Amino acid sequence: MYGQNEPGRRGAWGVVAVVLLVGVHLLRGGLTDPAADGPPRPAAAAAPAPARAAAPASRAVPSAPAPLPAAPPLRVRVAAVGVDAPVTRVGLAADGGIDAPPPGDRNLAGWFTGSVTPGARGTAVVVGHVDTPEGRAVFYGLGALAKGKRVEIARADGRTAVFTVYGVELVPKDRFPAQRVYGSTGTPELRLITCGGPYTEGGGYPDNVVVSARLTGTR
Repeated sequence: MYGQNEPGRRGAWGVVAVVLLVGVHLLRGGLTDPAADGPPRPAAAAAPAPARAAAPASRAVPSAPAPLPAAPPLRVRVAAVGVDAPVTRVGLAADGGIDAPPPGDRNLAGWFTGSVTPGARGTAVVVGHVDTPEGRAVFYGLGALAKGKRVEIARADGRTAVFTVYGVELVPKDRFPAQRVYGSTGTPELRLITCGGPYTEGGGYPDNVVVSARLTGTR
């Protein structure tokens, strides 16, 4: 692991180190109605292809353009599930977990500053609440996404990074596959994360919905 005096290189490893705590902050203030149906869950067919099928699966998605230079994200759009939201910066909370956007604005996503900016080489991470006590929040519908759908990230440099979804999965928070989800593939990728699974009063949401996408265009 990189040393503590290497902040420029620590970011990606920091994500891996705290990934199990991502949902701890995202589930605070979840819907208080235990009888609610809850957010949509990913279909089994939407899960990322296993490693042995990676080559054929990648041919179904347009080839990646050249990585973009660093530029902070300003807005995330996922037309297929009605997401069109501003993006704020989030870092690490006091307990070492990835913090979440302020819950006061339900239509607000957060870019984790310990990851690369969307469109740059590496894996960018954008998180958001699934719900709050007031109702559904920005990433409530992520579990309904299908492979091939687009995610657009408007950046501070005036460019938009366009990603194509290749996997949507529900993973247990206590067995989160950090290296697989957050490890760099050497190309620009994006992860959208929120809470998921059956909500309970005592335990909140036990899982995370993870959307995996790769850069397939810019404009």
